[in-house]
Amino acid sequence: MKTAGIDIGTTTISGVVLEKEENGQAKILEAKTVENGCFIETGNEWERIQYAKEIVERAVNLLDYFLEKYPHVERIGLTGQMHGIVYVDKEGNCVSPLYTWQDARGSICDGDQIPLTEEIRERCQIHAASGYGLVTHIYNIRHNLVPDSALSFCTIMDYFGMYLTGRKKTLVHVSNAASFGFFDSHKMCFEKEKLAEMGVDVNWLPDVCTGIEKLGTYRGRTVTTAIGDNQASFLGAAGDEENILLVNMGTGGQISVLSSQYFSGDGIEARPFLNRKYLLVGASLCGGKAYALLEQFFRKIVKEATGQEQPLYKVMEKMARTGRDQNSERTESRKIKVETTFDGTRVNPEKSGSITQICSENFTPEDFCYGVLKGMSTELYQMYMTIQKGIGIKIRRMIGSGNGLRKNPVLCEIIEDMFKAELVLAECEEEAATGAAMSSSMYNYSNSTR
Repeated sequence: MKTAGIDIGTTTISGVVLEKEENGQAKILEAKTVENGCFIETGNEWERIQYAKEIVERAVNLLDYFLEKYPHVERIGLTGQMHGIVYVDKEGNCVSPLYTWQDARGSICDGDQIPLTEEIRERCQIHAASGYGLVTHIYNIRHNLVPDSALSFCTIMDYFGMYLTGRKKTLVHVSNAASFGFFDSHKMCFEKEKLAEMGVDVNWLPDVCTGIEKLGTYRGRTVTTAIGDNQASFLGAAGDEENILLVNMGTGGQISVLSSQYFSGDGIEARPFLNRKYLLVGASLCGGKAYALLEQFFRKIVKEATGQEQPLYKVMEKMARTGRDQNSERTESRKIKVETTFDGTRVNPEKSGSITQICSENFTPEDFCYGVLKGMSTELYQMYMTIQKGIGIKIRRMIGSGNGLRKNPVLCEIIEDMFKAELVLAECEEEAATGAAMSSSMYNYSNSTR
């Protein structure tokens, strides 16, 4: 059976076509990525929104390309950026931009008032970060930003599924529902009483399913419910085995472990997966972005000195390796220490980064390159230790994904040293799209509840 998967990311839209072989393994026939590039300039530094209809148009074009080239595709699976929302009307039409996961309206201080995220923590004892769909929705309610014709909301990939199938009513997989916030992942339901306390009409909440369901058809192919990109990436890179650690480094950083046990701790979320399992996740807001900031810093100096501007990542890789070698001979107190929480953390959005233990010996670009890479790794390692102490999990394999790892061998080595395990890069680069295609094959009509 051939299946197609589409991943609507923040900066790119990717797709794959898989073919299931006789041994049960999935073979990638083709993968393709196009630019998203749909951000809207609003003049508000805190606002991160995108043209939803343009995103869907690009995703449709990519899917049509695959269906024309591979006419025997039977099913279409979907995934994409979690947390963010679009509003839909009674006909299932999108009536708003996409409010992305990067949107910071929940962290704004209006006059003397505390940020909305803090108010939610105090009133509801719920941690919901800015960018989570229901935080965005509450802010929009209070500031009269909800479109008059809107009746519900969903993720961009859920709306894509509605668009493809002509579906009018929202249906989201539990992996996406949980990403909105105000969701009890243990009981698999929204916290409706607390939402009502915050002024949300619970009739607006989308329907939620715990299994892979059929949304409808597109060009004669079954389209299944979208799953979160974190879950899809894990499925595409590691399958559905427990005790495998997935380390992802993109703009942000992330560690994920599949477990049948529910566990949440400081900075750790238990995200619903498939088959009623949980993905225990720790996420840094400034993963690969921290290294990109350092590259921009160096690039500005080079431009001022030479008048030339060009990428410096290759030079930085060489310097990072030198810095790693130099630090191997130093005591801990003589090593530069970088905390790469430059954009805060999920738990503490106001937290800033830091560079400490600087001395004349380590005040070098080589040490800064190495220090930032180690700082990125340390933040993820601390999250892993929280999980390890919580459930005593023993990792059998460690898999790496994301361009931050694929393009930075020094970072891979640092992670291997820190986690004391071999890091094997995922076979396919489009893990999320691959996972989406795999999820569509899990739909079983005979077991469907719809």
